Amino acid sequence: MNKILLTGSLGQIGSELTMALRQRYGTDNVIATDIRRADHPVVTDGPFETLDVTDVEAMQDVADRYDVDTIIHLAALLSAKAENNPQLAWNLNMNGLMNALEVARVRGAKFFTPSSIGAFGPSTPKKQTPQLTLQRPNTMYGVNKVAGELLCDYYFERFGVDTRSVRFPGLISYDTEPGGGTTDYAVEMYYEALKQGHYTSYIAEGTYMDMMYMPDAVKAIIDLMEADPSRLKHRNAYNVTAMSAAPEDFARAIQKHLPDFTLDYDVDQARQAIADSWPDSIDATTAKDEWDFSIDYDLDNMTEDMLTQLKQKLALN
Repeated sequence: MNKILLTGSLGQIGSELTMALRQRYGTDNVIATDIRRADHPVVTDGPFETLDVTDVEAMQDVADRYDVDTIIHLAALLSAKAENNPQLAWNLNMNGLMNALEVARVRGAKFFTPSSIGAFGPSTPKKQTPQLTLQRPNTMYGVNKVAGELLCDYYFERFGVDTRSVRFPGLISYDTEPGGGTTDYAVEMYYEALKQGHYTSYIAEGTYMDMMYMPDAVKAIIDLMEADPSRLKHRNAYNVTAMSAAPEDFARAIQKHLPDFTLDYDVDQARQAIADSWPDSIDATTAKDEWDFSIDYDLDNMTEDMLTQLKQKLALN
């Protein structure tokens, strides 16, 4: 990877991945794009272009001007927001993906886009969900992700585009606030633990979902993109995970540092229905076997780091 173009660079993944890639590959070699501008180092500290990913000509122009050889396509509407506006979700998530794949095909560029545990559905095995299994999601986001996995497979088989992907679990970050995902309750809990000492979860007690700390997610993308292509048999997309946890597990981890923290519940039935359709835990053996996937953070050391980082961010003592 010599010249890397990212879409959705101001999103939850993009804001941290852009900076990590600039540190690794050089600031001028990582071109960030998003549909909006913001006062953020992604915009101010390196190449940045305003880009609507549904405009394929504009995307092609940016890719050509910077002579990119790698595209990391992150622009998407997440699960809860996609359910509220399924037509917008299809247009952004699918047409944006098709445009990015076409630009990669034209340029002969290496390509990454994230899939999700949302690609699974109610009929998928819920315990240690395998790499290859039944995928019949009942959400627009999930439909987009399954279709995206198949579309990336098609571009690899039909056109030879070097497509790669992972199925991310819920991602937890101190840098970027939640952006409309079903698993965002976990991020909100850390903020409210420090601000209020209390959190009301919209996800029910006992609802287990896979999660991952953002530094491990960034590491996974870089590791996969740098992996030997001859080892990759399940390119689109690999199961990855760091922990399977329910709201009360996060609360217990937080209480080790903030003993007075309390948790109660006011379940949002729409988001709960999405959560109930996803696995309780997934099997990441294939990613470990094919590109040495590994993590640095479990629930306890992630919690310690999240609280430390958020105290600094929120200017709390």
